Amino acid sequence: MRLLQVLVPGERRDDALRVLEAEGLDYVRTSECSDGIDAELVTFPVPTQAVDHVLTSLREVGIEDEFIIVSSIETARTPRIEELEDRFVSGQEEDDSISREEIRTKALNMTPGRVTYYVMTLLSAVVATAGLLLDSPAIVVGSMVIAPQVSAALTGTVGLVLNDRQMFGDGVLSLVRGLFVAIVGAFAFAWVIRTGAIVPVPIDITAITQVQNRISPGLLALVVGICAGAAGAFGLATAIPVSLVGVMIAVALIPAASAVGIGLAWGEIGVALGAFVLLAVNATSILLAGLTVFWYLGYRPAGWEPGSLRANLSSDRTATLAIMFVVGIAVLGGAGMVLTQHVAFQNAVNDEVRTVLAEDSYAELELTEVRTEFEDGGAVSDETEVTVVVRRPADTAYPALPSDLERALEERVDRPLSVTVEFTERTRAPADSEASD
Repeated sequence: MRLLQVLVPGERRDDALRVLEAEGLDYVRTSECSDGIDAELVTFPVPTQAVDHVLTSLREVGIEDEFIIVSSIETARTPRIEELEDRFVSGQEEDDSISREEIRTKALNMTPGRVTYYVMTLLSAVVATAGLLLDSPAIVVGSMVIAPQVSAALTGTVGLVLNDRQMFGDGVLSLVRGLFVAIVGAFAFAWVIRTGAIVPVPIDITAITQVQNRISPGLLALVVGICAGAAGAFGLATAIPVSLVGVMIAVALIPAASAVGIGLAWGEIGVALGAFVLLAVNATSILLAGLTVFWYLGYRPAGWEPGSLRANLSSDRTATLAIMFVVGIAVLGGAGMVLTQHVAFQNAVNDEVRTVLAEDSYAELELTEVRTEFEDGGAVSDETEVTVVVRRPADTAYPALPSDLERALEERVDRPLSVTVEFTERTRAPADSEASD
């Protein structure tokens, strides 16, 4: 429920009151006589979903946005409030969307202080780094809960859709700086772990499942970023609490940023590159998906004229959208090409491994897993590592398998590969009859 206070000029009083009566609103009028102003302060309660509708109706009769206060209230008891609730909350005009003014304020209020934002980002990155190295999904999820990136991502998106350059710039810069802090923090923590003898044995980061999921991204990773941005926009634009949505946005950002830091600390540039591609794609997808959802829900810049494209193409609006479009295309285009190349490489490796194992000499082997290092096209490393995990009968050796796989894969992808085969033993319990004998 919202309480609206609107300053109505004397010459627009009758038009404004006719709108309120037509909408079935119960209102209180207070004369405003300070500094010789001929106006009235009109106060009335409305359901949250009706705020934008009522303000739009008032604007159509000439009421400007010079003095409008929208405040939250627990409940209201007026003669016609139940009719409004039936109409806007559960009736034909049901809509969860909040007003344009309220969504801007809501986005700004989500933003914590600068120190709090960067400290919480650093803490979440450290926790995510520990979770990745420990291969613990629970710890990684915990890092997402305390990550504050939802505020920066949604502030930038709201600023873009409302054509508020200051808000857009602050949100995007906060997001970029926050992710940089996360990468640096993860690198520093991982470097201490590696060089400080905190763990008793060397860690092969490419063999850790939680790390592997971030350094070898597939097309499904793009879906995560898109859904996170869309969910964040829906959460902010409706009466749905946005706190849970923040976890989803952090899922797409913080573990990937931490994986970049881990790769740098271990000197694995291919690992860092793969995670950075995932991070860049997800961050851009979140912004663009949020923009699309806000636009779908009807949010537009101030003064937007529906149905008139030429009238809306002002230099100010065009410049802001052009910047976002160019940056988005550059990031998604560049990272998307690299990601597509890696996915094609993965598919080719998987197909060829299955082809080799389908030979009669390897009929008793069962493919368990294929892990591929991020394919950078030779930009960082001339050799790409491929690890194949197979299950074999106990006490059976297959010494030729690694060389067979390496030769077949190199012919398929036409570049040098380093192939490692890991065997797991398969044993069968004896049948009951044999055990009894």
